[in-house]
Amino acid sequence: MLEVRRVSMNFSGLQVLNSITFFVKEKEFVGLIGPNGAGKTTLFNCICGVYKPTSGEIRYMGKKIDGKKPHEICRLKVSRTFQLTRIFPEFTTLENVLIGIIARTEKAKSKNINDFRDEALQYLTIVGLESKKDVLAKNLTLAERRMTELARALATRPRLLLLDEVLAGLNPTEISQAVSTLEKIHNEYSISIIWIEHVMHALMGAVERVLVLASGSLIADGTPEEVSRDENVITAYLGS
Repeated sequence: MLEVRRVSMNFSGLQVLNSITFFVKEKEFVGLIGPNGAGKTTLFNCICGVYKPTSGEIRYMGKKIDGKKPHEICRLKVSRTFQLTRIFPEFTTLENVLIGIIARTEKAKSKNINDFRDEALQYLTIVGLESKKDVLAKNLTLAERRMTELARALATRPRLLLLDEVLAGLNPTEISQAVSTLEKIHNEYSISIIWIEHVMHALMGAVERVLVLASGSLIADGTPEEVSRDENVITAYLGS
């Protein structure tokens, strides 16, 4: 489904990504981990069109997408959430999800937005926020804002979903609920997921495969068990 081939990213001579190569299969649940500053979010930004890689190639469903604009990649059914939630605080939870529906196709813009309210409510139901549909986003808890952003991403009907630290700042109960939601989305809707996360026990218990970045390089690719025993990974996190 996704092929990242020798992707590098430089900013004014500073190399943030160094010849990254990996793939993601259809319906696969992949974790992406690494110390702070490893280049994880930069990699997401390259996949989603925020940045054009300095070198290398990114293919999605066999087609080259590096260099395309973010909204073009979104309409190819690639969606994402953000490390710092990016929702519209003065809009209701439901209205935030409606924006995802509008983003996925030009045709939606020409229709009455109220025609999509029932569909938007379905996405809120998936993430457990149907009772909050009329609450302004600025009045939501952090966990609810993260789930609103997830529902908005689902509203674009992705085949590939990139999640950037959806558990950051959540308490243990909220983490457990969020992980259950992610597993449900993956299992019931057959969406491929790449998930950046620092809450290791939660990620390792959910994903099928783990990619590890350190200092802009891919240093490991394997099952959670294999990666957790990898000496390079242990050194990257704990030092030699």
